[in-house]
Amino acid sequence: MPRTVLLTGPELAPEAMRLAAAEGLRIIATPPYLPETELLATIASEQPDAIIVRQGQLTRAMIDAAHSLKIIAKHGVGYNTIDIQAAAERGIPVTIAAGANAQSVAEHAFALMFSVARQTARLDARLRAGHWDKSSANGIELFGKTLGLIGLGAIGSILMDLVAPLRMRVKVYDPYLRELPQRTHVEREENLDQLLADSDVISLHCPLTDSNHHLIGAAQLARMRPGSVLINTARGELVDTQALVEALKQGQIAGAGLDTFSPEPPPADSALWDLPTLVATPHVGANTSEARDRVGLVALQQILAVWNGAQLDPRCVVNRHLLGH
Repeated sequence: MPRTVLLTGPELAPEAMRLAAAEGLRIIATPPYLPETELLATIASEQPDAIIVRQGQLTRAMIDAAHSLKIIAKHGVGYNTIDIQAAAERGIPVTIAAGANAQSVAEHAFALMFSVARQTARLDARLRAGHWDKSSANGIELFGKTLGLIGLGAIGSILMDLVAPLRMRVKVYDPYLRELPQRTHVEREENLDQLLADSDVISLHCPLTDSNHHLIGAAQLARMRPGSVLINTARGELVDTQALVEALKQGQIAGAGLDTFSPEPPPADSALWDLPTLVATPHVGANTSEARDRVGLVALQQILAVWNGAQLDPRCVVNRHLLGH
């Protein structure tokens, strides 16, 4: 019997699918954001040896329903949708494709910075509706401004270098960072409140944990500079949406660029859609041909490594501290 890999979402990129075929794997793709009851039933029916999480939640019940499951691989790096404790109790490693989509997400954060600063989304919509706002539109230059990075993993490290030609000063807040990369335009900030007060752009690049839910709330937004911009390509739950709505309504900050939300997708009647200074994209930071190819391939390679008894890079196993080995 061929080994089965179940995807919570559509098929992998062609290169990864070719590798799966060459290895004789049976790939089961599911419709996007399949309801939990249907996904649970599919897992119980197909009994996968591995699951690649692309979309939606992977709950304890789903993990427990897969009796032959040996590995869970995240198609990306955000693992908050996976019950890593439940997996660890079964001795199942949960892996992430660390770094595989970092360039794409960093470029998307960079693009959102420009789009918010120059109101490109709003002006495009206005122009298509027959308006000519040449005399009234007014943007912000990024040149020489200060970028505050919250988290300096692979994505933040790339963005740090992308802004260098704009002569932006970069301040980094990351309590878990062992060593700051040596750049003349980059410095470390130990205090989050100080980072918020000193930055013209705040960009979030940290994983979602139990301790940083609503990391950016009303108090933090109040500490940001008037005229500053918030960018979130990390996880929607890092930001208190209602507090952000109020801050943008009141003009407390100049704008925000969001690629992630809580919940996803946001409801059609969300107050976010009434904010002209918000630029929103549907969690597509990693959605480039290049990143999709890399991420799918890495996830599948991690699965094959576990099946073959090979050692994984410890940085890619997010529940290693729970596995007891």
